[in-house]
Amino acid sequence: MAPPGRPRRENTVQTKLFIGGEFVEGVDGATIDVYDPHDGSLLAEVAEARATDVDRAVEAATKAFETWRHWSAEQRGRLLLKLADSIEEHAEELALLETRDTGHPIRDTRTLDVPRTAATFRYFGGMADKFQGSVIPVERGFLDYVVREPVGVVGQIVPWNFPLMFTSWKMGPALAAGNTVVLKPSELTPLSTLRVAELMAEVGFPPGVVNVVTGYGATAGTRIVQHPGIGKVSFTGSTAVGQGVARGAADTLKRVHLELGGKGANIVYGDADLDAAVQGSAFAIFHNQGQACIAGSRLILHESVADEFLDRFTALAGSVRLGDPKEPTTQMGPLTSAMHRDRVLTYLDAARNEGDEILTGGRAPDGAEFAAGYYLEPTVIEADPAHRVAREEVFGPVVAVHRFRTDEEALQIANAVEYGLGGGLWTRDLSRAHKVARELRSGMVWVNSYKRVNPGSPFGGVGRSGYGREMGFEAMHEYTEAKAVWINVDAELPRLYGEG
Repeated sequence: MAPPGRPRRENTVQTKLFIGGEFVEGVDGATIDVYDPHDGSLLAEVAEARATDVDRAVEAATKAFETWRHWSAEQRGRLLLKLADSIEEHAEELALLETRDTGHPIRDTRTLDVPRTAATFRYFGGMADKFQGSVIPVERGFLDYVVREPVGVVGQIVPWNFPLMFTSWKMGPALAAGNTVVLKPSELTPLSTLRVAELMAEVGFPPGVVNVVTGYGATAGTRIVQHPGIGKVSFTGSTAVGQGVARGAADTLKRVHLELGGKGANIVYGDADLDAAVQGSAFAIFHNQGQACIAGSRLILHESVADEFLDRFTALAGSVRLGDPKEPTTQMGPLTSAMHRDRVLTYLDAARNEGDEILTGGRAPDGAEFAAGYYLEPTVIEADPAHRVAREEVFGPVVAVHRFRTDEEALQIANAVEYGLGGGLWTRDLSRAHKVARELRSGMVWVNSYKRVNPGSPFGGVGRSGYGREMGFEAMHEYTEAKAVWINVDAELPRLYGEG
């Protein structure tokens, strides 16, 4: 229930678990409060899934798999294409729902989140009947071919920062490959995923092919990870939790895909187009309030342009329009939860204590319109690369700035952290661009841009950023097993035993 004095909104959204093609209450009737990060009002009370509810979902998914796996790839793809169309038909509704639940500005959910979600389902809908096996050249007389078969029931755990988009990233390839799904969205932001489940039911996905269980990580998430009936678990979230997922999956030897934290290096060389670099670097860190694993949270500036760049960049940061994310003119909304905003503030305290210089921001904004929400000003800190704010994932609108003299020094700073998800660089030197892209310890590199994603381009990292890939052919491999089949065409087998 809503705490005393906290405003309550009329509930017009789906709040139940989606199991076996039906929306149902949890077995014990417990609920989770979901809040609007702009003003702290109660958006909904969603069903809290416990371990028993996850068991019900796995049972439904297991039953559905025996039918779904035998559907033709064309049939599966057609349903995903219909879902993509339905998402586009409900684009404004989904954009507003995502904005209210996450605090992500409506201008971004309209132009980025919803279109990317539809595009991902459409990509994998088209991929379903184009994902091919192979023939292996072996000795004469034999045919050896490899087919890709679905894993079975897969468990998927989606984070709170881009719930709508990540739902498509997880479900799209899994369903296209013939798997069935038990997906848990974050307890903080479950509403858009539940709406997608409604649309999936409407376009005709068979009961049990997709199941959505809203619950806490410690209960529902842990049961997904440890359930013996789940053959693979795909998790996106923090590195610390991802390590626990890997440990929890070990007893059942299920496959694990981890897309974890990041500390993206964003290098600006002396020959960069500064106008483009300033704008691109702002998008890299302030988009979605910096709540992105691929955020460009470390600005590494060549000393010849550092002062001019910072003059422009801090002025731009100070001009970012904070406010109600439902307003089209808002450029940056609140962080998604009060707990997370407080966590980010601890990093700012650490930066002050370690002697780093906060060039702009560093606090909650003034004004009555921000008082009830979880807001934080865009923050730029000139920091020692060895300090916490420069080494650990802050996951907020906070960028640590460093300076360099040589290309070698830039790479040394960039590769000094344990994460390796995304990184970028700004230069007009084509040779340097290719060299640095090769040398950056990162799963993705952007040159003269940042945070570009596409359903066909593999997404994932190295080191403490996890392993495995979302998107593209790589994702289809993540959700299938290779089976080699040997056929004796006309080979004469030697007589190895008995009398000749």
